[in-house]
Amino acid sequence: MDVYKDRKTSDIIIKKINDIAIGLGNQKICHVCGTHEHVITHYGIRALLPKNIEVVSGPGCPVCVTTQGEIEAAVKVAEEGAIVTTFGDMIRVPSKRSLSDAKASGLDVRIVYSIHDSINLAINNPNKKIVHFAIGFETTCPTTAVAVLNSPDNFYVLSAHRVVPPAMDLLLSSGKINLAGFLDPGHVSTIIGTKPYENISNKFKVPQVICGFEPNDILMGIYMLLKQIHEKRAEVENEYVRGVRVEGNVKAQKLIEKVFEPCNIRWRGFPIIEESGLSLKKEFSNKDAYKEFDIEIEDIPEEKGCSCPEILRAEKNPNECPLFGKLCTPQNPKGPCMVSREGACYISFKYGKPFR
Repeated sequence: MDVYKDRKTSDIIIKKINDIAIGLGNQKICHVCGTHEHVITHYGIRALLPKNIEVVSGPGCPVCVTTQGEIEAAVKVAEEGAIVTTFGDMIRVPSKRSLSDAKASGLDVRIVYSIHDSINLAINNPNKKIVHFAIGFETTCPTTAVAVLNSPDNFYVLSAHRVVPPAMDLLLSSGKINLAGFLDPGHVSTIIGTKPYENISNKFKVPQVICGFEPNDILMGIYMLLKQIHEKRAEVENEYVRGVRVEGNVKAQKLIEKVFEPCNIRWRGFPIIEESGLSLKKEFSNKDAYKEFDIEIEDIPEEKGCSCPEILRAEKNPNECPLFGKLCTPQNPKGPCMVSREGACYISFKYGKPFR
């Protein structure tokens, strides 16, 4: 089966990209979505682009941006006798003490496929405290909110949820990289809609295009960005109209607003980003594992030699890391980007297609 679904359409888009790229000079486009990185790398989209058009990966992997301090907090909760649940990739992320190390030492750390598995665990173990280490962007926040509202008394959440637009703002504010525009994440945008991105385009005069997940979606998104650059526009356009509404998913937004409130939080590879995290509101403090176990997030330095921080900031590509494919592999990861299925290093290693 043709992975581009409609090869004639993809050929037309690629030609349009090549035609409009002439005379634009070097343009660096950033995406913030692990699924976008998978599609771009798996289907060799970078090889189809003109040499002056570069697509780089940003902080689009929720596992990757979760800090060592948050992982250490989860380990400390397990040391208090709680059963800690998390998703598969999170357990292997290298840290001061990984959750895998904690499990090997005898602590009760379990992999679940959804937060509802954790709730069932709490129902079936009424004498144990069950703590779900909740990671993810706006896409997964509504399910955590539902869990908080509909769970037994012995169920708690250790929130490591984050929201994407403030990180995009910081990438541009830092001045370390010159980004021509963003391919905005499709999954996140189904929840938040198009409006939360508008301030970024207005503030920094950069174009943005919300993209779907087929190869032709990505190609079309790139063309739409280049067209904005050519026409000297800086707007938020929606290529993924079949999945994203202007207003987003209002019901999901109301769930998030009911349970969570914005907080300042550090991202792996980043300083503290204002109002980029989501903590439980005071009325749900009885579900907040940080308060129940009196634990704060430590500031733990990154491992030397690993370029994950620079990769997450879109300053480096995986093949520019001195450890990539040598000391750092999926079997022996040195950083989170080689662990997560949405990590740029894991994806590049898996498909053997280096960035250019």
